[in-house]
Amino acid sequence: MKKEIINVILKDYEKKRDKAIHEQKIKQTKIYKKIPRIKEIDDTISRTGLLISKTILNNPDSYEEKVYEIKNIMEELKKEKAILLTENNIPMEYLDIKYSCDKCQDTGFLKNGNKCSCFKQELINRAYKMSNISRVLERENFKTFDINLFSENPFEGEDISPRENMLQILSISEEFVFQFDDKHTENLFFYGTTGLGKTFMCNCIAKGLLDRGKIVIYQTAFKMMDIIRSHKFENNINSKSDDTEYNLLFDSDLLIIDDLGTENPTSFTNSEIFNIVNSRLIDNKKTVISTNLSPKEMAEIYTDRIFSRIFNNFRALRFYGKDLRWENKDMDI
Repeated sequence: MKKEIINVILKDYEKKRDKAIHEQKIKQTKIYKKIPRIKEIDDTISRTGLLISKTILNNPDSYEEKVYEIKNIMEELKKEKAILLTENNIPMEYLDIKYSCDKCQDTGFLKNGNKCSCFKQELINRAYKMSNISRVLERENFKTFDINLFSENPFEGEDISPRENMLQILSISEEFVFQFDDKHTENLFFYGTTGLGKTFMCNCIAKGLLDRGKIVIYQTAFKMMDIIRSHKFENNINSKSDDTEYNLLFDSDLLIIDDLGTENPTSFTNSEIFNIVNSRLIDNKKTVISTNLSPKEMAEIYTDRIFSRIFNNFRALRFYGKDLRWENKDMDI
């Protein structure tokens, strides 16, 4: 999927280059009409460049003096051109091609073959647009995460306090982002009752990876099933966007499935969830799942295949404590 996105970006770069060259040609035509001598100079400079190449090929042992002479002629022509432009109150750079990015000249790549910073940023921008949660991430990320919202007091016989528990989950989540490309990095399974920070932590992970140029798709289980049904049962002529959404469930670098259990589990949804989770495991694609269900409730609702796939291949992290929605109404937790 990332290759498809890169190809789209490269096509956009090609359009930018074509537009810049077209605009330069229009300005060039105007200048040539106003000052015909500049066209003569440009034509001569163009021929002179070819003449240097021929001189080197025809006289490999004694070309230096002739090349020096040709270069002097070119410099004089450039000076004359500069004077003509100045005399007509035309900026020296007026005839230059105006690229959106001068560093890569709208190719996306630098001369050393590395991706230009504008290309990397465009990849990140596209990833954000596809993620489904770009606006939310402005306020919900690792930098805005407030550990002080979680109580230091013991909770219902747990060995550690909700705050200590969240510090561990926070550390594991940050490690998940930093070591994302390591094939040994575990998938994550967040579970616990509502209002304990599961969604917020999913958002932290999403932003951390989107900022690194990864393709992250964030969907609730309910919405994910809508996408699957649309792909499989709605024969819409304009279904290309639906196909893209569907394919991204399998091909994205990270799939975050939020609120597993809200999709009204049936034999169909069970089969489709297994297909997605299993396919991503086979392809070594990372997945994060959050749910309000306990492991016991999961076992009752989902097939043994789904239950075993998740609990054998995901790191299960339990969220507990008081419902934080009453502590901070601004948090989407």
